[in-house]
Amino acid sequence: MKTIDFANSYVTFRIDTEKKVPQTVTHMPPFSLNNARIPIECCCVVTEKSTQRARSYVLGASCKTEQVGVDRDIWLKPNADFCPIFSEDRYLHLKTYAQAGTEMDFYPPGSGTQSDRQSGMIDDTFDSVRTDLAATDGDPLDTAREIVEGVLANHTLVARTELDNERYQALIEYPIKTINANERDWIYQTDTGPVLFPDLTRDPDALLTSLELAYSAFNSPGWIEWIVRVPTAVSADINVYHYSRSVRCDARNQILRIP
Repeated sequence: MKTIDFANSYVTFRIDTEKKVPQTVTHMPPFSLNNARIPIECCCVVTEKSTQRARSYVLGASCKTEQVGVDRDIWLKPNADFCPIFSEDRYLHLKTYAQAGTEMDFYPPGSGTQSDRQSGMIDDTFDSVRTDLAATDGDPLDTAREIVEGVLANHTLVARTELDNERYQALIEYPIKTINANERDWIYQTDTGPVLFPDLTRDPDALLTSLELAYSAFNSPGWIEWIVRVPTAVSADINVYHYSRSVRCDARNQILRIP
């Protein structure tokens, strides 16, 4: 069975201010050109059953907001965790500041403000975006014993989780970073992420902008529990982004070993 070799899969976005005014920056870029290569954390493919149209989304690894190539003061203030999500033609940028709902001024000044959930068209924003998903062979692990033995042998593991409703089928594929294993009772349990959590109640055009980050946990092939990143109150007037909403749903889970 083919699966994704996440250790060798990247998304690279290119900004060239000599060709196109960037639409995502809050500071003057120190140089006119930059290629940002980011490991891919998750791939989510949502297929609309009535049309069989598939929409693919990739999640880039978290990094920090920065100035590239400067002699000092690299980190932007206030700083944010930054996760990019790309489809074939659109993007969603998630930024996590100290407080949920923080907005920053675009550069150049007077260009408006940037939400901590910014989305738009790739062609309007970037010189290019390249997604390189490396394919590899994967051996399905069909029993709890096989999974536990694969964990204890330090094999590279990939999870495939399928969700569906009347309208959509979603396949979420992601590396298993953290997993629990018990060789006495042959019990395993994933605890891994972040991954993309789709809202399958939305219309097709809203699937990208409604994606959330989540961690996944399952110990059987038939169900999964998610802990989803959402605005979470820490006082009467302050919200932060935190993995605090638990969701349980039926699923088809599979673990593959990369030889």
